[in-house]
Amino acid sequence: MATAKKAAPTVDSGAREAVKLERIQRRVLTVDIIGVTPLIPHAWSVKARRLMLESQSGVTVASKRGAKVPEEEAEGALYRLPDGTPGMPAVAFKAAIIGAVRLFKGITLVESKSALFVEGVGPDQLVPIEGEMTLREDTPRNANGNADLRYRYAFFPWKATLRVQFPATFITDSSVVNLVDAAGDGGVGDWRPSAPKSLTGTFGRFRVVTDD
Repeated sequence: MATAKKAAPTVDSGAREAVKLERIQRRVLTVDIIGVTPLIPHAWSVKARRLMLESQSGVTVASKRGAKVPEEEAEGALYRLPDGTPGMPAVAFKAAIIGAVRLFKGITLVESKSALFVEGVGPDQLVPIEGEMTLREDTPRNANGNADLRYRYAFFPWKATLRVQFPATFITDSSVVNLVDAAGDGGVGDWRPSAPKSLTGTFGRFRVVTDD
């Protein structure tokens, strides 16, 4: 009795080779910027965070606010590096850069968010700020519509150096510089043009320093 022959193994003609991905080569570009309008930092002070915590914990805080001390309030709203140098959060500059993406074609917000970064210094990731500091008194309105006095330090003239990290295959050096320059129109800090709830913001604007 003849035995049946075993069928030869079939070959999947649609098989493909494993995808091979090269490691992303990242670049860091140093970009010097100079302020066009005064920069007003606004960090949450230790006192403000404490009052907020007490309020959320059910503690009455109205009687604990005390008299305003302008210099103390303004100092509490500053960002400072471990060595005492004033700064601004690196993420504030990243937000300005990502916001400027809307002004260009060929690049999307989704791509930019995970491709462009601004390096900071210290545990709070701050960008050092150089400039002349003066005390401001402003009269914003609280959530209940009542006017209030706010004291903040403003820097003008001011300058900073941004270290922008990005994939070398994603965007060119000159395009990064142009994007940072455009980001200056949106600005950083209080009362900036790109602030969500401000129609009159003009502070915190900057531009890229050029050879001329």
